[in-house]
Amino acid sequence: MNTVCEDGKKFLENLSGSGKAIGVLTSGGDAQGMNAAVRAVVRMGIYVGTKVYFIHEGYQGMVDGGKHIVEAKWQDVSSILQVGGTVIGSARCKDFRTREGRKQAAHNLIKHGISNLCVIGGDGSLTGANLFREDWKGLLEELIEEGTIDERVAHTYSHLNIVGMVGSIDNDFCGTDMTIGTDSALHRIIEVVDAIMTTAQSHQRTFVLEVMGRHCGYLALVSALACGADWVFIPESPPGEGWEDQMCQKLTETRSQGTRLNIIIVAEGATDRGGKAISSNIVKDLVVKRLGFDTRVTILGHVQRGGTPSAFDRILASRMGVEAVVALLEASEETPACVVSLSGNQAIRVPLLECVQMTQEVQKAMEERKFAEAVKLRGRSFENNLNTYKSLSHKPKEEQPPSNFNVAILNVGAPAAGMNAAVRSAVRTGIAQGHTMFAITDGFDGFIKGQIKEIKWGDVGGWIGQGGSLLGTKRTLPAKNAEAIAEQIRLHDINAILLIGGFEAYLGLLELSAARAKCDEFCIPMVMVPATVSNNVPGSDFSIGADTALNAITDTCDRIKQSASGTKRRVFIIETMGGYCGYLASMSGLSAGADVAYIYEEKFDIRELQSNVEHLTGKMKTSVQRGLVLRNENCSENYTTDFIYQLYSEEGKGVFDCRKNVLGHMQQGGSPSPFDRNFGTKISAKAMQWISNKLTETYRQGRVFANSPDTACLLGMRRRTLVFQPVEELKNETDFHHRIPKEQWWLKLRPLMKILAKYKISFDVSDAGQMEHVDRRLVRDFQSSITI
Repeated sequence: MNTVCEDGKKFLENLSGSGKAIGVLTSGGDAQGMNAAVRAVVRMGIYVGTKVYFIHEGYQGMVDGGKHIVEAKWQDVSSILQVGGTVIGSARCKDFRTREGRKQAAHNLIKHGISNLCVIGGDGSLTGANLFREDWKGLLEELIEEGTIDERVAHTYSHLNIVGMVGSIDNDFCGTDMTIGTDSALHRIIEVVDAIMTTAQSHQRTFVLEVMGRHCGYLALVSALACGADWVFIPESPPGEGWEDQMCQKLTETRSQGTRLNIIIVAEGATDRGGKAISSNIVKDLVVKRLGFDTRVTILGHVQRGGTPSAFDRILASRMGVEAVVALLEASEETPACVVSLSGNQAIRVPLLECVQMTQEVQKAMEERKFAEAVKLRGRSFENNLNTYKSLSHKPKEEQPPSNFNVAILNVGAPAAGMNAAVRSAVRTGIAQGHTMFAITDGFDGFIKGQIKEIKWGDVGGWIGQGGSLLGTKRTLPAKNAEAIAEQIRLHDINAILLIGGFEAYLGLLELSAARAKCDEFCIPMVMVPATVSNNVPGSDFSIGADTALNAITDTCDRIKQSASGTKRRVFIIETMGGYCGYLASMSGLSAGADVAYIYEEKFDIRELQSNVEHLTGKMKTSVQRGLVLRNENCSENYTTDFIYQLYSEEGKGVFDCRKNVLGHMQQGGSPSPFDRNFGTKISAKAMQWISNKLTETYRQGRVFANSPDTACLLGMRRRTLVFQPVEELKNETDFHHRIPKEQWWLKLRPLMKILAKYKISFDVSDAGQMEHVDRRLVRDFQSSITI
């Protein structure tokens, strides 16, 4: 069937799965989010008309056949989105490694008409899948010779299509920025670190945490970055000679600055340069012997694999599952086995064999003790994480020459989790570059009143895990008090400004830029880093704080759905924040498995509300007797949360009853998620590097003078790249009345939620099907990947 329309666009409804069957299995170690991936594959497969089969217990179930291969129904994957692990089981399988075992597996698949396989697992599982595909024709020939199948059957299932999704908490697979389960594992680690910090401070203790990562230090490295650990040990970057003295000196310096605790993170596969293991107990004994500090060891173990998947992992797995089904429908005999991957915020496909080969190259480099090469092979994101951690955790020596530049930082707008991590990163990066850093409290209010003071390296210790804004933040804009602000810039000799905030910060930067025409004081480099739960800043796909808010909403929805499981036949209407931006409602709807999410950007009327009620009425006749409806706070002036609640209550009489919940400011609170800590840390460090460059470029005749548009910028993530964009150029992309960008990338994901909730809807898959190669992606500039 032709899937491409005249305008070149390709739509899902033109892809037919009729007569096809897909088998889905999870293999290797379990990872949170695997169930979300299974759910997406099953529902998307059924949606396009294919049969979908669970293959229980991984490859072992494929070899054993029988009751292990079962057709999946729509309701079979209800209530698994929030469940950790894998409900269809996973197992190591020696039999599949033999040709005889693979032949038996092929026969079992053919019995059910399966010639499309979706494998969710690590590199071993995906390598096995690729080998299976390469052997397929030979296996069928052997089955014909044995008389097990005839040539007609062999012709019908002549080739096996394979699509992989990487489920691994270690994030050790080349070809994707993030693997399913990694973000959730980071959540578990950071929850433990945050809990340990309170007891460590109480007793002035040092804690040594051992995290998973036998061959890959990603979890250790990113958790160290996300909690501001004093020291980290990872396999890819073993410490050099004399590390014992250096570490003890660092711990001593930290204590001398008044800090009451130390955190050291050790990956389970950590070694020194000679290959000798560095265990958590070795580190503990060293600290006790050398420094006499009260020291404890915590080994997290399988806690990291457990628990509820994060919002990020649910959305990632749901997107990957849908993309995997589309890839299988489009596959032919010539199509190479591929892995559905994440690059920035884009879902792409990469050849499975290339990913496996590159992953094996990393291991080879480590075995040959070529550690610098191993770090580079891990990818630019890994290398950038390592460099950022080193620069922020080790204070530069006092003898470093000062730059004679003063840089001011302020938070503007509503508080967002991760703001403090961003401030800490900016302060320390600035100091490392020789600048004197100034903190402005209470946003532009404080700027006007002169609430400006120098902030030093030690002042931001412990800030990274704090929610809200420790600097204080207000919504006041600067234009009406430009002269008072100019006076403070003169008084404190401020040479550059970093704003961290949401839409008010964007408006504030526009006003400061416009004020250059009247006041030379504003002719200095100015840059903004987006931080708002609403994720409504033009010029950036992501804002600091939005991920934490998504997790808060998703967690609440989970609890609400759980309460409904006891009462049955209940629909919940939940109001989320976001102003006129529907990001929170849409993405939390996808991560929580909502039936519908009403947003301003997608107009709806009474007919659609009625259609949704009918849809839920039909759902109550199935075994899934609950509903979840999300509403963005400003989605409609007239269709308020109360109106929708009353409409649903009236129309659902006798079938279901309703409850409503306005989540309010809980979405702005709480400790920042690992993503927001890491994103805030890296984007602010990059912003400070830009400021340093611009200060050097614009310093002439003893003063800084910067009045070109490219010296007042917003730093945002665009698709896969961190980009500095002059705010003047962003005006045309902005709907100022509704405080949102005119185009928003996540709107393309809206149909996914409806498809997975069993609505018939048009879905543009024009971006799908683009195969990328691993080697080209690895050589991109480090700014191309800021995903944690």
